[in-house]
Amino acid sequence: MRVLVTGGAGFQGSHLAEALLAMGYQVTVLNTLSAAAKRNTRRFEADEHADLVFGSVTDAELTSKTVPEHDVVFHLAANVNVDKSLNDPKSFLQTNVMGTYNILEAARQCGSRVIYASTCEVYGDGQDLGADELLDETAELMPNSPYGASKAAADRLCYSYYRSYGMPISIVRPFNIFGERQKNGAFGALIPILVRQAMAGQDLTVFGDGTATRDYLHVSDVVRAYQLVLDAPDLDGKAINFASGVNTSVGDIAAYIADKFGVRVVRGPARPGEVARYPANIDLAKSIGFAPQVGIWSGIDRYVDWAKGQSGNDIEAR
Repeated sequence: MRVLVTGGAGFQGSHLAEALLAMGYQVTVLNTLSAAAKRNTRRFEADEHADLVFGSVTDAELTSKTVPEHDVVFHLAANVNVDKSLNDPKSFLQTNVMGTYNILEAARQCGSRVIYASTCEVYGDGQDLGADELLDETAELMPNSPYGASKAAADRLCYSYYRSYGMPISIVRPFNIFGERQKNGAFGALIPILVRQAMAGQDLTVFGDGTATRDYLHVSDVVRAYQLVLDAPDLDGKAINFASGVNTSVGDIAAYIADKFGVRVVRGPARPGEVARYPANIDLAKSIGFAPQVGIWSGIDRYVDWAKGQSGNDIEAR
């Protein structure tokens, strides 16, 4: 089987591409060219079963040539980060919506199956759920940020192509992914940023009162989730949540990292576009055999061990 991974040189995409190669698939990685992409593809660029294509999913000519050579497309390429989307919403619409359109159109012409990487950001705050209620896949999509809105639009575009054209499409909604190779710069994710600050001996900044919670999922568990969806064609036309099922507060995460490095936690003002909590229902994921294996604290320990072995620039992956 030939598999295309868009965004396959990014954070979660590079982990997925490695796993697919280890399983014996012929894998093509389509990714924009960057220093981070070059670093993340070093580990498999010499593999005879791997092909690298540098370019953007916004290039319709490129996607129309690349997609038809593959049986399955994992569409992970995206502009990510809530804060960045507040400053440049147009680029998020171009990449996340029009880029997805290009992938879908190319797949529609050749019959390739598409597995789309959505996000929990499409749900927003979880509406008015009670304390013990969880977000399932039928919940209304109410994103809080341009990033979330662009992903929600692409999510529903995928569903519309399934309904309109009968295309084999599955929609994966992973919750907060963390782990090795995750970006720690200005527009990085919470855990990598806090670890970078702690490694530099700086106090850790938590925006807001620290009570906001997230359901964190280690990147290795996300890769297993994609593998399960690949083996479950009966998920065509369905969205599926993947999460740990455990919510952890931002304040507790900061305190754990601060304690490991002997630094303090300080508060900053709450930021726009942030959501309060992501309570995930993962019953559908469990029904296909999903069970997360890496908890939040052991996952942070793994990330810290990895980060200590990297130079500063080597953590600037996406």
